Amino acid sequence: MPKFQETTPWWSADRHLDRQPLLHLRARMKRLIRALFEAQGFIEVDTACLQVSPGNETHLHAFRTEAIGPDLSRRSYYLHTSPEFACKKLLAAGERKIFTFAPVFRNRERGKLHHPEFMMLEWYRAGASYEAVMADCDEILSIAARAANTEHFLHRGRRCAAFADVERITVEDAIRQHTGIDILSTVSDAGTNRAALAEAALAAGHNVASDETWSDIFSRLIVEIEPNLGDRVPTFLTEYPAAEAALAQLKKSDPRVAERFELFVCGVELANGFGELNEGSRQRQRLQRQMDEKEKRYGERYPIDEDFIAALDRMPVAAGCALGFDRLVMLAAGAERIEDVIWTPLSE
Repeated sequence: MPKFQETTPWWSADRHLDRQPLLHLRARMKRLIRALFEAQGFIEVDTACLQVSPGNETHLHAFRTEAIGPDLSRRSYYLHTSPEFACKKLLAAGERKIFTFAPVFRNRERGKLHHPEFMMLEWYRAGASYEAVMADCDEILSIAARAANTEHFLHRGRRCAAFADVERITVEDAIRQHTGIDILSTVSDAGTNRAALAEAALAAGHNVASDETWSDIFSRLIVEIEPNLGDRVPTFLTEYPAAEAALAQLKKSDPRVAERFELFVCGVELANGFGELNEGSRQRQRLQRQMDEKEKRYGERYPIDEDFIAALDRMPVAAGCALGFDRLVMLAAGAERIEDVIWTPLSE
């Protein structure tokens, strides 16, 4: 494990020598994952970082920049928070199996698990269900462990069996087991019931502020549960309430929930996958609601990418997943901080 002080520059020869085994592991893992996808007929794509819209999730914050034309005209652009919009445009254009190792950028995020610029491994399968990309996640975990010559992922004293069968639990069951709250009783086809969830949360011993929305209360419950997920074996948390899955298809057998999952290892969120929504008008409505809430909370909103909305109506049925590659390397190596496994981390 890296032993030098965080104040020592990453480019110091001694500190680099300390980090070098982790960085070389990173390179091996990338090579092996690339080979996995290529063996299945995937095409590696490179998506532009500079976009009209960085993404439209309420709580994600982007880096804004400005393009100056030869005529000195000015236009705002953003560094993307995910390559998702670009990848889905490529599916609409006719690609069937694609993956990318994409640098992505998120403002207001820095810590042991967060870095303003990090790498997202993102992939899509046209004509597939989200079960298919869940299976991909399982294979990727095995590849990472073999590359690190380990049988366990490690983080903050926790050990997660790398080759164990992945556990699955629905959001409904996870919240009920941890808190006793029946979350889906506060959800209907028409939306969410804030009063019902607040009452249930209070009865379960949780504090609820008067200005908290249904989504706020839900997020606090999930944050309490997450550290317990993937504690012994990797865990898929599945079937998120529809209100918490703006980019996913609704589950046909129960439209209160969506085809969304997250993968947890050692209590760390590692991946987020969907059965992808491919209806432009519905997607625009969802993103507008996200931006309305963002403006209410943070006093800002990001543009909606109309090319993305138009492309969705031509996009085939598909499933996709975004996996934090740096976190995967961290867990396989047992590193303490995400910056330990990034080749050139941002200097303080």
